[in-house]
Amino acid sequence: MRKADRTKTGTVFNIQKFSVNDGPGIRTVVFFKGCPLHCKWCANPESQLPKVQLFHDVKKCIRCRHCMEVCPKHAVSYENNRIHINHSLCNACGECISECPGSALSKEGYETTVDKVIQEVMQDEVFYEESGGGITLSGGELFMQWQFAEEILLAAKEEGLHTCCETTGFVKEEIFERIIQLVDHVFFDVKHYDNQKHQEGTGVEQTLILSNLKKAVSMNKTVLPRIPVIPGFNDSLQDAAGFAQVLKNAGATRVQLLPFHQFGENKYDLLDQPYAYHDTTALHREDLEEYRNILVQAGIDAFF
Repeated sequence: MRKADRTKTGTVFNIQKFSVNDGPGIRTVVFFKGCPLHCKWCANPESQLPKVQLFHDVKKCIRCRHCMEVCPKHAVSYENNRIHINHSLCNACGECISECPGSALSKEGYETTVDKVIQEVMQDEVFYEESGGGITLSGGELFMQWQFAEEILLAAKEEGLHTCCETTGFVKEEIFERIIQLVDHVFFDVKHYDNQKHQEGTGVEQTLILSNLKKAVSMNKTVLPRIPVIPGFNDSLQDAAGFAQVLKNAGATRVQLLPFHQFGENKYDLLDQPYAYHDTTALHREDLEEYRNILVQAGIDAFF
């Protein structure tokens, strides 16, 4: 195994410590910016764009429009009683943030190096040793910055850390295999079993995703498929049966069900983006018992 290039840079939007839901033990989760999927229910819409972008809090905004005056890229406009940021023009220079009298603007994401990430992760080394934890790469999608991810994983292995990732699996097979070789535990999101429905909900086809799921299982990694159960998209009992067949075809024997929630709803307002699931009722475990039973009866260990 070659030595990691710790000077490699990439863009993240959060490093979350003391996580107990993103792999075994206590973990530090590194959230990558950028995702090739645009799931209509995404709980982290700020992760989709690969570059640093701005949040705008309408509740704090005093409508002075000073941000429009100071923006060197003319990326800020005003319409319908709120400002709008053109993220294709904005380079997140921060002029509007520092000049905003209401502190209504903030940056989402920042560029960093492998070395800085690992230094922050290793601050909690004692907790990993005691709990069997380590580092988890999440997003967004780590494969949008796979070279950056590779160097972080190599550095993590040099430090003796257990490695985990959360992925959609939407990447060329040769790159997927290259990176997964460095990962001990894989959370693999499966959005749908029907290709057309998958494309409608996420914007991409699923053929490559299912191929990579099968590849991960064949590599003898600890692979846990996860299904985000979304109202009106994949929450019927027929859908559960379809997922069971897909999982069996991939060689998977377990699946985690993730009931739809509204934790990320406010972020769409901060990003000035439409949200397809406004006012949609969240799902709970008790709502999905029949759904889970369909998978169990098909020989899949389904749990929440």
